[in-house]
Amino acid sequence: MPAVVDCDRTGPAVVGTAEVHETHSAYVFLLGDVAYKMKKPIETDFLDFRTVDSRWTACDREFVLNSRFAPDVYIGIAELTDPGGGPAEPLLKMRRLPDSTRLSTRAAAGDDIGTVVDLVAQTVAVAHRNSPRSTRIDDEGRQSALDERWRNNIRELRTLAVGVLDTALVDELEYLSLRYVAGRAALFDHRISRGRIVDGHGDLLSDDIFCLPDGPRILDCLDFDDRLRFLDGIDDVACLAMDLEFQGRPDAARRLVASYLEATEDDPPCSLIDHYIAYRATVRAKVACLRFHQGHAASQTDALAHMRLALDHLVSSITITLVGGLPGTGKSTVAAALAERTGAVVLSSDVVRKESAGLDPRSPHPSAVGCGLYTSEKTASTYAELMHRAREQVGMGRSVVIDASWNDEKSREHALELAAGTHTDLVELECRTPEHIALERITTRPHGASDASQAVYDAMAGARRPWPSATVIDTSGTIADSLAAVFPASEETMT
Repeated sequence: MPAVVDCDRTGPAVVGTAEVHETHSAYVFLLGDVAYKMKKPIETDFLDFRTVDSRWTACDREFVLNSRFAPDVYIGIAELTDPGGGPAEPLLKMRRLPDSTRLSTRAAAGDDIGTVVDLVAQTVAVAHRNSPRSTRIDDEGRQSALDERWRNNIRELRTLAVGVLDTALVDELEYLSLRYVAGRAALFDHRISRGRIVDGHGDLLSDDIFCLPDGPRILDCLDFDDRLRFLDGIDDVACLAMDLEFQGRPDAARRLVASYLEATEDDPPCSLIDHYIAYRATVRAKVACLRFHQGHAASQTDALAHMRLALDHLVSSITITLVGGLPGTGKSTVAAALAERTGAVVLSSDVVRKESAGLDPRSPHPSAVGCGLYTSEKTASTYAELMHRAREQVGMGRSVVIDASWNDEKSREHALELAAGTHTDLVELECRTPEHIALERITTRPHGASDASQAVYDAMAGARRPWPSATVIDTSGTIADSLAAVFPASEETMT
């Protein structure tokens, strides 16, 4: 191997045979207790290292940025000299760490890495807390920036996926990812207002984290594009969560996210975490495709696995679920159980009707059919308020279950328009049970938000319009039976 000369000019150090490792953009030479990283002279859609000057700049930048996370690992810049007199090649000089301490090694071995994951989460949380904040950084958390980031990734993936991935998978990824971003402007603005956009790591992977006795060392942050490192803190930690899940350690992935949220006192919707895990899996699928074209045939398997992981998380979409039916059919019970199981927010027409009138929703306020709180005007305003609240929730990335009678076509049409306008799935469920069971429930249940009586039941049954787009749920049995008819356990989501 050619001579290596440290940039402090203390003198040349001729080294022996190096152990060489390769990534998609660099070579790493391991020599004793030191590691040297050399950029490849390549150009891709997301980096350009074709000139020596560009590689010097990249090495300098990598040293400065990574010193934020592991200052005792990054030593400085060295030179790889050319015996023929050509320009020296820059090398990032690092302290060599034992492979056995890599988080990826311990994860693959099935070790208990819970404590290590907690420490990593806390380390990242501190780095995020100390990160500068600026309008330039915040701008990368806006809906428009995320839309651009997704489109750029998908465009690059389409090019690289030729001969590696099925085009249909990329099509589905594009539809689901852009749909989520399109309907969540309020959520992204909220994240900015809470100071959650940071100058982070940008590429947290278990292979670049070393578990040492005095704490983790996090290496190899993203350095070739500042914009890609300006991100939501959840996006940063989602990268490592994705990687742990990819390695078959969803337990560690969940613990990592939980520890980070606790350390940062953050409470994002689960859909946002899913979204960023999917984004990170997409990036790794793209890298795997690039590696395949560089001659690593085994990378095709990794590309496909990352694509499936991305789609699995994107399928956990935001949902507006309408739970309707006549009084006594158990729709409120079904709505509450659905919300508890899926993490959705319940919006109840009974509660909204009374809150809008300044009344205690828990107290009975019965009126004759079509009178008091139950005039057609009050009912219309109640549904309008339900739509307003639902729009706010789904815009913030949270699914909703709307508990109401949904007795007429117009209210259902408004819900369909809301779902389309917010790029949200609509699920329609109609609860049905024999009349004698419904009336028994009405007469025996404790007083609460519902003011239904037999007279109300009879009036609503007579005015009810067909609901052909709804899935009919038989609610004459147990709540478990009703839920089993809604979805199999394997299809439950947390949004």
